[in-house]
Amino acid sequence: AGNYYGTPKAPVERRLDEGIDVIMDIDVQGALQIQRCCPDAVLVFLVAPSFSLLERRLRGRGDTSEEDMEKRLKKARWEYSQAHKYDYIVVSDTLQRTVNDIDCILTAEKLRAARRMKLLQLEESL
Repeated sequence: AGNYYGTPKAPVERRLDEGIDVIMDIDVQGALQIQRCCPDAVLVFLVAPSFSLLERRLRGRGDTSEEDMEKRLKKARWEYSQAHKYDYIVVSDTLQRTVNDIDCILTAEKLRAARRMKLLQLEESL
């Protein structure tokens, strides 16, 4: 939306090394940058149940000029067109369902065979 933010890499890597999941709320450009430098990153696209509801949510904040609103909506349309580049798409209809869906994704990703092979290799060495 015309704003530039950054997240320091070292604290994120430290948390991951400690086995702590890191969830970042970033736009599509940021997510795709992370995907390029960290291919193991799991991308989750949060989407409103409908684009008209997204527009109502944005307008309901009441903190954006009409010109800026049009820019945000144009960017949102572009971002929706990029959703296929994500690993998961979560419909953000209720907070509880959204949190549950993300929790399920975190659990599933931890159980991926590629992530669990170290456990089997450890077993073989015993």
